Amino acid sequence: MRQQFIITFIGDDRTGLVEHIARCVNDQGGNWLDSQLSKLGGKFAGLVLVEMDPSNEGPLSDALQTLDGHPFSVRVTPAGRGEARDADLALTVTGPDRPGIVREVSSALARHGINVVRLDSRVFGAPFTGEAMFEARVQASLPAELDRLSLDDALDEIAERLTLEIDR
Repeated sequence: MRQQFIITFIGDDRTGLVEHIARCVNDQGGNWLDSQLSKLGGKFAGLVLVEMDPSNEGPLSDALQTLDGHPFSVRVTPAGRGEARDADLALTVTGPDRPGIVREVSSALARHGINVVRLDSRVFGAPFTGEAMFEARVQASLPAELDRLSLDDALDEIAERLTLEIDR
């Protein structure tokens, strides 16, 4: 019986890194199902969901560890069996960059029982001024018993205090 595994990795950004991972997965009879890969701070990092025979977990992990002598961190983990829930809330957070934005927004969501299923963020230069601007896109699953008015009030308070726009 085949099983799903998540490969997490980080290494120096260079040509051939994705090919190396794909070759190792293929060599172990695995099927590449889903992935999120990105260059961050001069490194290349990612998550890859694969499906393969469970007996190939160790050999896949061993094969992934050797990559031309370059520093490379990798881990193969059995995927969870929990129920996958679709995101039913989408937020876009934009404003001047400062420490604590992600903490504030994620804390408000957690207090309301909201599960973040995806968060993408970036810092970029504002047009004309070059001021450091922060942008995040959040997808989350809402609990059945959510007090939407209370959530809106909490997000509005954060937006006002941190000079952000939080679109929902």
